[in-house]
Amino acid sequence: MERETESRNFIEQIIDNDIKEGHCQEVHTRFPPEPNGYLHIGHAKSILLNSGIAKQYGGKFNLRFDDTNPTKEKIEFVESIKEDVKWLGADWEDRLFFASDYFDQMYEAAVKLIKKGKAYVSDLSAEEIREYRGTLTETGKEDPSANRSVEENLQLFEEMKAGKYQDGAKVLRARIDMSSPNINMRDPVIYRVAHMTHHNTGDKWCIYPMYDFAHPIEDAIEGITHSLCTLEFEDHRPLYDWVVREVGYEHPPKQIEFAKLYLTNVVTGKRYIKRLVEEHIVDGWDDPRLVSIAALRRRGFTPESIKKFVELCGISKSNSSVDYAMLEYCIREDLKLKRSRAMAVLDPIKVVIDNYPEGQVEELTIVNNMENEALGSHTVPFCRELYIDREDFMEEPPKKYFRMYPGNEVRLMQAYFVTCNSYIKDEDGKVTEIHCTYDPASKGGNSPDGRKVKGTIHWVPAPYAKKAEIRLYENIVDEELGVYNEDGSLNLNPNSLTVLENCYVEPFAADAKAYDSFQFVRQGYFCVDAKDTTDEKLVFNRIVSLKSSYKLPTTQA
Repeated sequence: MERETESRNFIEQIIDNDIKEGHCQEVHTRFPPEPNGYLHIGHAKSILLNSGIAKQYGGKFNLRFDDTNPTKEKIEFVESIKEDVKWLGADWEDRLFFASDYFDQMYEAAVKLIKKGKAYVSDLSAEEIREYRGTLTETGKEDPSANRSVEENLQLFEEMKAGKYQDGAKVLRARIDMSSPNINMRDPVIYRVAHMTHHNTGDKWCIYPMYDFAHPIEDAIEGITHSLCTLEFEDHRPLYDWVVREVGYEHPPKQIEFAKLYLTNVVTGKRYIKRLVEEHIVDGWDDPRLVSIAALRRRGFTPESIKKFVELCGISKSNSSVDYAMLEYCIREDLKLKRSRAMAVLDPIKVVIDNYPEGQVEELTIVNNMENEALGSHTVPFCRELYIDREDFMEEPPKKYFRMYPGNEVRLMQAYFVTCNSYIKDEDGKVTEIHCTYDPASKGGNSPDGRKVKGTIHWVPAPYAKKAEIRLYENIVDEELGVYNEDGSLNLNPNSLTVLENCYVEPFAADAKAYDSFQFVRQGYFCVDAKDTTDEKLVFNRIVSLKSSYKLPTTQA
């Protein structure tokens, strides 16, 4: 029987061919984020693809910050990105680099282009450059400065470096082809004046390279063999190739483009998230309602769930959108066999078992995960006074309501059968306490006489339960109306966060630490909030509900 051929995506096929033809001795990839914000779920695809390719081929993987724009960059963003990449399992070991490490080489490369007649200093403003560049249907016009002599260009560029000119007064442009059908090749700007303090180089430089010039040089210096980037850079590839060719790198890297990861009804744009943060609509870049990697981590998503999600999305050359429900599917699938079950009451009402001996406490055993015996079990104290969820009791229930109501017998999960006999209301008519009797012979939730009860409800022991704040999340934007309004503003969902402050969790979950997560019976999967939890206050974030109508798409081989 012939062995089934392993399916290879188009990037793997290109690399396989490069190795076969001797163009590549050791695969070397990189993830090159700009430190101007927090990474989001779309970046996770690039991180996992680049690091995964390097690992698959036994090669090297670099984490490199493209820090060429000091006006928007912060150390805070550098540190958050490093944490995100490490959390996803993309190990760069000692291969951490900054574009700013190469500013001297970039300057020398620019001088080399000037000497070759391939670059010139321009006096045009940014608006004039756009005007001279032309359009998709009209060719560009030659810059009046294009024919300056090499000597004059060298002098002007040196003066730019020395700080003689104000921001925007002069730029260095590559001399390529103002009639090119690709606008990116119409004498692009490769250096500009910017009197800004850089987070890494301080005030050493007052000129900075443009991304399209810096990036191919960084790749070439580091020996990157395959520069994997998203589709919007496809039109920039001729410029990428032009730079490494004209600067004269012996082993030029190969740029390969793949489709971005788009999620429906989520906010990923940095300027929108920045506005949400600055206007205090969210409590930071890691607010669990966002899809930044830091936010997903804080909410309780796991690296494994994100890896599974990226794997299901696949690698292609065509842009498409993925339903957010698929990401939720992946976290449910990852947690269902890994996390212990615990009881939590989100809207408590007290239950008193009148015939249970006062002062008596017994330890009942709860299986941690019904689908994974390896997780074992734990005990929970059972006593005379308990809390149940208010939704599990009704004074006058409709038909087919099987939970607690006067005269009805229900099962307390893993404990006893109890029958509701009476209840107490406050002056506003709200039920504050329910009185029951229990059947001592029904321990474990089964009656020796074989009688059946249809309702099973969860509970926590009132004297031993720990108070907790529980946060329930919905999409931060209104899914029915769409993410954006006609004026470009965000269409926010006013119910994106519900805070429940008077919740109780059983002792098993009371000592949980940051990022610990559980399956709360009937409520969903919850994670200890790493930002707001203290020794005095326990905060849980709901990661995801227990069930969804989402069905994983089937694919044909």
